[in-house]
Amino acid sequence: MTTSLTAPAPPATASTVAGGAALPAKFADLLPGIIARAESTGWEPWLAHVAGAAGCASPVRLRGDLITADGTTGHILSARTTHTMPDGVVYKACGTRRAHLCPSCAKTYQHDAFHLIRSGLTGGKGVPATVVGHPAVFVTFTAPAFGPVHARRRTASGAVAPCHARRDAQVCPHGVTLACAARHGEDAPELGQPLCLDCYDHAAQVVWNGFAGELWRRTRIGLDRALARTAKAAGLDPASVRLRYVKVAEFQRRGAIHFHALIRLDGHLPGDDAVIPPPPVLDAETIAALVTDAAAGTEFTTPGHAERPGGWRIGWGSQIDVRTVELGAGELTEGHAAGYLAKYATKATEDTGHVSRRLTEDTVEAYADPAGDHIARLIHACWSLGEPGGQWLRLRRWAHMLGFGGHFLTKARVWSTTFASLREARAAWTRCQLGVDTAEPDTTVLVNHLVYDGQGWHTEADALMANSAAARAREQRQVAREELWSIQESSIY
Repeated sequence: MTTSLTAPAPPATASTVAGGAALPAKFADLLPGIIARAESTGWEPWLAHVAGAAGCASPVRLRGDLITADGTTGHILSARTTHTMPDGVVYKACGTRRAHLCPSCAKTYQHDAFHLIRSGLTGGKGVPATVVGHPAVFVTFTAPAFGPVHARRRTASGAVAPCHARRDAQVCPHGVTLACAARHGEDAPELGQPLCLDCYDHAAQVVWNGFAGELWRRTRIGLDRALARTAKAAGLDPASVRLRYVKVAEFQRRGAIHFHALIRLDGHLPGDDAVIPPPPVLDAETIAALVTDAAAGTEFTTPGHAERPGGWRIGWGSQIDVRTVELGAGELTEGHAAGYLAKYATKATEDTGHVSRRLTEDTVEAYADPAGDHIARLIHACWSLGEPGGQWLRLRRWAHMLGFGGHFLTKARVWSTTFASLREARAAWTRCQLGVDTAEPDTTVLVNHLVYDGQGWHTEADALMANSAAARAREQRQVAREELWSIQESSIY
């Protein structure tokens, strides 16, 4: 089923739409822009031109020349210039993964992440179907405690328990009783906030965020060594097995980073990256035990700082959750695991209540405050510890991320496909839908001379039309998926 971007019907008057229905006031103000667009380039040609970036909140505008040449002879096969196109530019989606910046691009990233992760468990996209039989575990690595915070707790029966119920609650040196009998809701603003701001070790938390990536690297090394010892004890060649992983970083409400990881056991042939089944003697329970021991046994001390000459201890928190991934059915299926990781791949610090871009000397004062709230103190700790000219400067560079400067999604090279491959496949599908000839010889080379012209839609009317058309196209695709699912289910039953 083919979907297309459809232009909105021309308005009957300046205050009503076709059929006599009144247009909302906020949209009525955009009617002049919509009419101007129809009179200048026309709706259909313009919507077809911006289709690739139609749902983007702030597309990148590029201008210049697009040339197709024969890579062997250098002969120019075709040449176009953006000057002859609507608006004199081409629109490219911003491509951000952060949902609060652009929901549409973040949703595309999330879908790609889901398929990238899931194919490493079920096969497809270059991964053999036999991977479904490989042992796999889902692991959550948490940060240690830096002070008591408000939390949503549950009893063994699943009921919400009091936050910090204490009969003999202590009173901290700052006069705060370290107890809370409230049963917090899921969206309670107190969640993640320290019981006492002055007792909380904000400096230790931002340092831990800054070194979390190094802690993960050392944990992986320890895990690989433990696997080699286990394989040798089982009479196997240690080089015949490998652990592959995909990892996503997530901010807790308190602003500490933690990692969710899928870890899969593969067989290995030296000099070959093929995904082959591992020896049956090693199962998911064995991998889970190795991961638990590696997490508990990995720690190190940071280099010294003027405020802490002996450095900070960096290690995982006590809450390490390891669960076996079950194919198709069970408490944690491959779909659940992939969806969970893909969901958090599009987030950053939003759950903490802080959203900003990289901070500078001119902007940091709006966010950092040593006597402010929890997030303000974390940002201040990043800025004060990250003195210029030293190895701690990275804390200041990543102050807007509360000290964490790592990637939010990383994976082993042979886990599955890549984001680049998924983007290329989507571009090829789009060209096919638009009727563009994709049967070009392998020697064809695209030489584009494009320069940055700006970012965002020219007018609010353009944004409304493009995003509305993209929303309708998404609805059509969803209907098509549901129809295909119903056909498949009826053929089965």
